[in-house]
Amino acid sequence: MQDDNVPPTSTIVSEPEVSAQGLSAESLQALLNVSQVLSSILEGRDLLNKILEIAVETVNAERGFLVLLDGDEDFHVEVSRNLTEEDADELAKPSGSILKRAISGLKPLLVHDVKTDPRFQGSESLIMQEITSAIAVPLVQRDVVVGAVYVDSRKDRRKFTEENLGFFRAFAGLAAMAYRNAERFSQLRDEKEMLQTEISKAYGFKEIVGVHPSMKEVFALMQKILQSDITVFVSGESGTGKELVARALHYNGPRRNKPFIAQFCGNLSEQLLESELFGHKRGAFTGAVQDKKGLFEVADGGTFFLDEIADISPAIQTKLLRVLQDGVIRRVGDTESRQVDVRIISATNKSLRKEVDEGRFREDLYYRLNVITIDLPSLRERRSDIPLLADHFLSKAAQKHGTRKKHLAADTVKTLQSYDWPGNVRELENALERAVVLSVDRTEIRPEDLIIPKSEDGGQKTLKDFEREIVLKTLDEMGGNKTRTAERLGVSLRWLHYRLNEWKKADKE
Repeated sequence: MQDDNVPPTSTIVSEPEVSAQGLSAESLQALLNVSQVLSSILEGRDLLNKILEIAVETVNAERGFLVLLDGDEDFHVEVSRNLTEEDADELAKPSGSILKRAISGLKPLLVHDVKTDPRFQGSESLIMQEITSAIAVPLVQRDVVVGAVYVDSRKDRRKFTEENLGFFRAFAGLAAMAYRNAERFSQLRDEKEMLQTEISKAYGFKEIVGVHPSMKEVFALMQKILQSDITVFVSGESGTGKELVARALHYNGPRRNKPFIAQFCGNLSEQLLESELFGHKRGAFTGAVQDKKGLFEVADGGTFFLDEIADISPAIQTKLLRVLQDGVIRRVGDTESRQVDVRIISATNKSLRKEVDEGRFREDLYYRLNVITIDLPSLRERRSDIPLLADHFLSKAAQKHGTRKKHLAADTVKTLQSYDWPGNVRELENALERAVVLSVDRTEIRPEDLIIPKSEDGGQKTLKDFEREIVLKTLDEMGGNKTRTAERLGVSLRWLHYRLNEWKKADKE
């Protein structure tokens, strides 16, 4: 029954629950479309655009917008249709009569004639925009308003009908449910990104094997800085274990329960890397179809490891300096600054001091990154650790392939220690895993499992030569697809990019 105090030009529906009673086939089809959105669109902004599109088209409204609440009373326009940004903001601000009544009452509101409705007399925004009829419906989740949809007409005061209101009554419940699912999906996606960068067990020093005096110095320094948030720079050749050090510092420190994020900075375009690190705002560039969190935001509270830091552009160097100085980031295309609390550990296989001296790297950023430096020795500088490392990697390979642990023949150990290992510890691990596979019919790994005796020119092929042949052959088999090649070889995409670039440079020299 209609309240006697409500003017006859308006209708207020008491409850926003889903109901299909008295709806036409067209309205029911629209509700079906909304329900399909639940399973077809899980990105928040895309979903809201779709919800508004269905609302406007179903009732043949001229204009419309969707607001989200920022607090108990404040709300902002998230998406709009056939409205300028200024007009939408004017109609949606908290003093907006129609929208405010719908939200505060938790009820869909239909106004047949704004001009003759005494409740809206004196509303400058409605008068200035010549609104005649309008519908506003709150989006409610568990009795809490999260937003609202508004549509209007400036031509026909009887544009909207009681059936339209019935549609919106059902529509509100479905739309709110869809938005809740999108929010949950976004949360799960963020958690997945976090989990993908974390190892199921805390990284300890046991993953960094070595008893050589140079490694003991590394361990001693790591122990001293474990409980601090000091910025750390890890130097060393490719494959020496720089990321292992970063992970060990994180998982044994006070931030262990927060995210560990690693980002390789080499061989990425400036635009792509900037978007990955800092995120972007929808429409910031071609292909930016929605707002995206940057990895600095994902790593908030935790540790961010930036590998090959020497390769970042001057523009990104400037942004990174601001993070280190003020803990502030700004998404690409955005005007809003965001605060982040991140411990930064960086690494490179280049001489960062040389990059500064030659004008490719900011000196002020160099000093910000280089507060504490951990220098990792190359494997050829600690050959006495090779038997220990080999035993460690053979245990890992046996567990990975589900086989008995293999051992090295005496002359195999000598062969390993006589090789220079330009790829360092990573190359040794890959070589031993490959040897485990090649010696499938034996429990002992022999020198021939590591080195191909003779090449076509009569010379001896090294592990490095064999590695290149295997990689290029696999890359050819995968049709040049680097991602599939890395997966087939069991290596990281970053390692594959580094090796291909290394061989390309060597061929040019």
